[in-house]
Formats: sequence, C-alpha cells, structure tokens
Amino acid sequence: FGDDERFLYTSDQGGNELNHLYVQDANGDVTDLTPGDNLKAQFNGWSSNRSSFFVATNERDQRFFDVYRYQVADGYQREMIFQNDDGHLPGVLSDDGRYITLVSVRTTNDSDLYVQNLVTGERTHITPHEGDVASSPNDFSPDGRYLYYTTNQDGEYQRLFRYDLENGDKEEMVASEWDVMYGGLSRGGKYLTVGINADARTDLRVYDAETMEPVTLPEIPGANVTSIRFSADDAQVAMYASGSRFPSDLFVQSMDGGEPRRLSNSLNENIDSENLVDATIARFESYDGLEIPGVLYKPHQATSSTPAPALVWVHGGPGGQSRVGYSGLIQYLVNHGYVVYAINNRGSSGYGKSFVAMDDKKHGEADLKDVVASKQMLIETGYVDRDKIGIIGGSYGGYMVVAALAFEPEVFEVGVDIFGVTNWLRTLESIPPWWEAQREALYAELGDPATDRERLERISPLFHASNIVKPLMVLQGANDPRVLQIESDEMVAAVRANNVPVEYIVFPDEGHGFRNKKNQERGYRAILAFLEQHLRGIDTPAVMTDQP
Repeated sequence: FGDDERFLYTSDQGGNELNHLYVQDANGDVTDLTPGDNLKAQFNGWSSNRSSFFVATNERDQRFFDVYRYQVADGYQREMIFQNDDGHLPGVLSDDGRYITLVSVRTTNDSDLYVQNLVTGERTHITPHEGDVASSPNDFSPDGRYLYYTTNQDGEYQRLFRYDLENGDKEEMVASEWDVMYGGLSRGGKYLTVGINADARTDLRVYDAETMEPVTLPEIPGANVTSIRFSADDAQVAMYASGSRFPSDLFVQSMDGGEPRRLSNSLNENIDSENLVDATIARFESYDGLEIPGVLYKPHQATSSTPAPALVWVHGGPGGQSRVGYSGLIQYLVNHGYVVYAINNRGSSGYGKSFVAMDDKKHGEADLKDVVASKQMLIETGYVDRDKIGIIGGSYGGYMVVAALAFEPEVFEVGVDIFGVTNWLRTLESIPPWWEAQREALYAELGDPATDRERLERISPLFHASNIVKPLMVLQGANDPRVLQIESDEMVAAVRANNVPVEYIVFPDEGHGFRNKKNQERGYRAILAFLEQHLRGIDTPAVMTDQP
C-alpha cells in the first residue's frame, strides 16, 4: 500500500488454483477481499495515486473474468468497471482506470488485442491481421496516452510496439533476433525496461524512455538479472537476479551509480555453490535434421573414464521452455552424479512462431522423436553411460515421460512422471471452467475430444500401458485441477499389471506442482532413491509411498 504497511497477496487452497485476494495489516490480521466458493481472483494493479486497485474475478460466471475497482479507504468498497460478456482475457489497466486491454485467443499462435475505453465503452482493435499472429499487452504509459505491446506480426519473433491511443499510430520500439518477452515503463515514466528471451536466458535492457538511449545497469557476477522495479521517483532500482548455482535474490541500487546491494541470500547456508554446476546450451540434429536446443548440466565428477547416468528433462506446457536458471531439483540430481539435459523439443516457445507450431496435433509423435533423438547426443558427449539414461518431466513433460515408456519402450531405462497427463480425452474434457477463453486454442493445438477421439486415444499412454516394461515413478497432487488424480491412479494400476516396478506418491495438500517445502523435500528424496535403485543400480532405503 502507498501510505502504510498493509500488503496484498493471493493464495489458493491446497493447490486447487482457486486463488483469492487477501490483505494483511501490520498486526497480522488477514481479510479475504474475494470471499466465496468456486471463484478465482487475480490482482490487476494499482491506480496511479494508490487510492484504489483493480481485481479480476470469475464470481459472476466461472468461465469469464470481470474487473472491479476496490477503494483502499472505507472498507474496500468496490464497483464493477468491466463486465466480460465476450470471453476475452482482461489484461493491463491504465493508471487512471480509463482503459483496459482485452485479448481474444483463437490458437496458441493467433490472438487479437483490443483496448476498451471504460468511460465511453468504445473498443479498438489494435492488431487486425491475417494468418497466425500472436500479440500480448504489456503496459500503459503513466499518462495513459500509449500502450506498449508485443507482437510477432510480419516476423518470427515478438517485437515491442507502442500504440498511440490519441491518433492510432504504431511505432516499433525494440526488435531482436529473439522474442521480446515484455516491456514496461517505470512508475515515474523515465525508463523503459525490456526483457528478451535470448537463447533461454533473459537479456534485460533499460532505455531512456524519451530518447531510447540505452541505460547501463551494473552487472552482478555469476547472475542473470531477470526483472527490475523502480522506486516511485525513479531514483532507485530493485533487481531480481539468479544463476545456475543460486536461486533468485534481491538487489537494490541507486540510479546515480554505485555497487548493487544484496538484500537476500536464498541459497541454503549448508550448500556450497561451488559444488553446484553452471548450465550450458547444447544443440543437436534431430531425426529429420532439425536443430533442437536445450540446457545441459554436467556433474563435476562425470568424465570419459567415469561416465555418469543421465536424464532427459522435458518441460511443461505444451509450449513451455527450459531456461537457464536455478532449479533445486536439477542441481540436487546433478550434485548426486546425474547428467541432466533439459530439452527444448519442437513445440517449445522462445525459438520463433514456426518452431512452436511444429508439434501442433503431433504431440507424442514429432516432439517425442526429438526426445528420443537426444539420447544419442548424450551418448556422444563421452561422459554419459549409454546404458543408464532415463527421462523425467512434469505436467506436459510428465506426459512425455509416460509416452516415451509406452511408445518407445526400450529407449529409456526409467521414467519419472511428475503430475503428467496420461489420458488426453479426460484432460481436455475436464479442463477448469476458467480456462474457457483458451479452450479453442487448446483444441486447435491438441485436438477436440468430440472430433479427434481416435488420435487422442492413440497418443494417450493410458490406452497403451501394456507396452511399458521399464520402471516408472509417478508423483501426483490430490487437488490438481489440471491433471486429475484418477489419471495417475489408473496409469499406475495399469503398469503394475505388467509386473513392472512402480513407485507412486500422492500429496494430499498439493495441486499441479510442489508448493510446500516439506513436499519438495520428500518428493526430491524419493526421486533420487528411485533413480539410485532403478537407473544407477545401487540399493537404497525404502521410500514411503502412498498406495491409493
């Protein structure tokens, strides 16, 4: 808050993704500002003078998000300022609350951007186009005249544009050989901050907003600055920075110069960062000659004379990306002697709109062939044991794990599936109601269960579980709204029917991923014990698992 120590935060219930917005005061008292059942809320920013703030909720219609203005004074009174009857995704609001951006998503690669005047009701289409063009709102200028947005219109990569709300002029502000991930102005309007996804790393740039001259920020040794925020008067900057060997930490510096001051040290004090490893970018030629990128982690002890076991790590999505940065689980496995290759198979974001579309309605087929092809790249490093290569992944990556074991049963020695899809028919038929705006895009990319049933059954590992002959580990959150527990229950039962070793852990207080520290610790240790026994081939203490 602007004038006192209250703060806002969001929280769900046990991982069910039904976030509410809460306010906590200096005494520790908490108030739910969005009470009710089966609703989801998100914070949409402050007004310019911090006397009010904006909140989007789906309480009126679970499918769509309306936007409210909450007053800081007088008991957080609120009024609806935008009723969402068209199913668009509400985006950023101008500081004065006059304009709101709306996004209409047709497919992953095709969307439209609008600006609506909340005073007059006039709606302006900012990105009319033909073909596949994806656009996203970023920020309004503090005076409310300009909208900054990214688009890949007329090119492969996202570029940053500025739209003049007074006369409709458009101006390209920043372009790169990679995607511009975001761009926004400081609160005082003096600086423009731009983040570029440069080969799976964040290239953060700051410009003088008036002249577009680059502004030099200090370098933080061994770290990649991933985001910054300026003080209200633009005199100071706070920065988040991380590296492969330490988690994201907070730094602050005066814009007049001097060394950045570190305000946090998130790496556990019992861990020596020198024992961790730096990530490198590694590419290989896939089955059809396409170059596939990824992030490679090599243990210190892996050599040609002492080859190490390895894991292909598949990211979530579909359409996600493995990026250079700190991963506690990856470093934990690497520290115990496992090579990890985080593949960015075709269909991953960050490499142009053609690349991300290459697996549309080819999931479990074209992208899986990339994953299989990466095994040979690992062998050719010379420090990987060719007979001890497994696969691991979460969410969509978890699907790829089970798909690999079902459709290429002799390629990988083990699989670790972390809350992964196993039955696309059920997943697409049971998507949460608040995903309604993206339903068409999901169906366009993966298939419509009403019309693509045969293909979805063909690529769903549950219907081919009899093929699985290698050990499998499954980790599942009981409250997962995306991948229902029954999917993992059925998959585990089907694989156990093959007399194949299966470890299964259900976390009763988790959803789609590990949020609680105790669950992370239990899950990571269980994964390592499973790999030590079934991939490395050494005896380990028994792992406590849940048996639904």
